[in-house]
Amino acid sequence: MAVVAAGNHKGGVGKTAWVINVAAALAARGHRVLVVDLDPQANASRRLGRPFDPKHPTVSVSDVIREARAGGAADGIVPVAWEGLPSMRIDVLPSRFDLENRVYEAALLGSETRLAVALEGVAEAYDVTLIDLPPSLGHLVHLGLAAADFIVCPVEPEYDAVDGAVRLRDITENEKMLARLENPGLRFLAAFPSRVVKSKGGHQHHSASLGGLFGEGRVWPAIPTRSSISDAGDEAMPLAALGSRAAEIRALYDAHAERLWKGIA
Repeated sequence: MAVVAAGNHKGGVGKTAWVINVAAALAARGHRVLVVDLDPQANASRRLGRPFDPKHPTVSVSDVIREARAGGAADGIVPVAWEGLPSMRIDVLPSRFDLENRVYEAALLGSETRLAVALEGVAEAYDVTLIDLPPSLGHLVHLGLAAADFIVCPVEPEYDAVDGAVRLRDITENEKMLARLENPGLRFLAAFPSRVVKSKGGHQHHSASLGGLFGEGRVWPAIPTRSSISDAGDEAMPLAALGSRAAEIRALYDAHAERLWKGIA
């Protein structure tokens, strides 16, 4: 069992797409996966078919963090609404906009570990837990990192996103921050170019720089910009539902799932 947080200080880098599509690839390999949506925008929740319904409110990640009860995450976990056998191996702890309210608790003693406490005895039921972090370095990200074993950073190959990934990576090298998170074993696992457009010279330049910044062995295959990713996300369906036109991108996410599994073993 491992908990992997995916994030970048810069938004719009393909982080949520990576989380849900790697979850699907891991499930297709027979693994049980939990997705924790820690972004108040709740895009992962919606794309997995579990958007917030104000007429029928359910327990969300915000509720379990506020309660901070050991194992409390189980109260909010639901199966994804996708169809098909692999999807039956994926559950989600959904988010909603009021997750922002948890930021006001940042000054409370032990507030950073509330998600970790809520996942106690729950994450162990899954082979992999993937946390979709918000584009920030603030309290919500601290909650995710305190609960995680590893960090993975999608990096749109442009200056701001590269810089944002470095900032997140640097947390794993900051002993004072790790002590504050009560998570000294947190490790940076990998970065990878995301939303790559090969015709952009800048994308080629920044993609090539990642090995020097993060280590060649920590840079995974690039994920290019493809309409199939956004189409599947818009319709809240897995890439597999798009058939052959999503075959190339599914193979790339599967390669990431393989790298992830080897990296956490």
